[in-house]
Amino acid sequence: MAIVVLRRFAVVWGLVDHPDQRKQHHGDVPLVGGLAIFIGMAAGAACYGQFQGFEMILLGTAAVLVLLGALDDRFDLSVRDRLLIQTIVILTVIASSGVYIHTLGRIFGHEVTLGWFGVPVTVVAVIGLVNAFNMMDGIDGLAGSLALVSIAAIILFADPSPLHGVIALLVVLAAASLPYLVANQGFMGGKIFLGDAGSMLIGYLLAWALISMSQTPGTQLSPVNVLWCVALPVFDTFAVMYRRMRQGRSPFKPDRGHIHHILLGFGLTSRTTLALLILLATGLAFIGAFFSSAAHSAGTNLTTFCLTLGVYVITVTHVWLRQEARRHGAADSQTMVDAGAVASEATAREVGTPVPEDELMFREDDHAEVYHSLRRSSRR
Repeated sequence: MAIVVLRRFAVVWGLVDHPDQRKQHHGDVPLVGGLAIFIGMAAGAACYGQFQGFEMILLGTAAVLVLLGALDDRFDLSVRDRLLIQTIVILTVIASSGVYIHTLGRIFGHEVTLGWFGVPVTVVAVIGLVNAFNMMDGIDGLAGSLALVSIAAIILFADPSPLHGVIALLVVLAAASLPYLVANQGFMGGKIFLGDAGSMLIGYLLAWALISMSQTPGTQLSPVNVLWCVALPVFDTFAVMYRRMRQGRSPFKPDRGHIHHILLGFGLTSRTTLALLILLATGLAFIGAFFSSAAHSAGTNLTTFCLTLGVYVITVTHVWLRQEARRHGAADSQTMVDAGAVASEATAREVGTPVPEDELMFREDDHAEVYHSLRRSSRR
């Protein structure tokens, strides 16, 4: 019901996504998925009737972020304004609930406690996951599906008894996301997008759920283990920000260099790409569960996570550079062919000789030259 109503008002409110060079969808699409999910969550919370304390604080502050995301969808707010409001909201949760990252667990035999330094660490962690899910919202259903994978991993691998309220909140989030995913695929009339309101909501609630569970004894989810529940968004965020900074660009400036863009560049369809990334995210969660149970060492688990992250960043960056080299080479080739054809035809008309075919050929090693040029720029 919320989706149907919000879709009708999307144009009036200006909450529509227009296709451009980076967004290659067809026509204007309503950006009301996040609003619909939050309304569904509010209705679910009212029916459940047992949320209190920390869960109610999360719902209240999430409403602020949903509004922030909707304003960003409408007016394209600056990165500074978004980060400022997100920071204030996170500090509000810490001050009112006392929940923050105060320990990283027992790593290599030593308990790593953060004390009050855990407050800025918590701010960075929550903002990081919020923006990680925002960055992954690049093809139909991806951010929502990855959220479901994360929720399933938490429910399957954790003991819910110490924090049944947080688990119930995640179940409500999952239930509210399902109608959006159906509508996002175009099965409920016109298609709708998640929007920044939705990606902020998903990343925010997942971040706080993981933090609260990792800091509560008895949940069986250590601070290291929770990383595997959101491994793919975290990995891809590190990869794209690393590449952008190496190229001397802002790490927050959007482009088409995410893992889903790379897979699409191989000619895969959006749905095939979605299926592969869901499998990858699920596989990473199971890797974390395996090392958690087999190694019984947070240090070993953290080392495995960092090594996997490094392999991901190096591989994705290398593949992206290759794809960019081919794209630049193809564009330069076409430009040279067009220019060469015009010049050769003009010469042929003047002297009455046929056009040599080799004048229209593009040198094969130009692709390699472009590739190495991109690598040099990425190292600056």
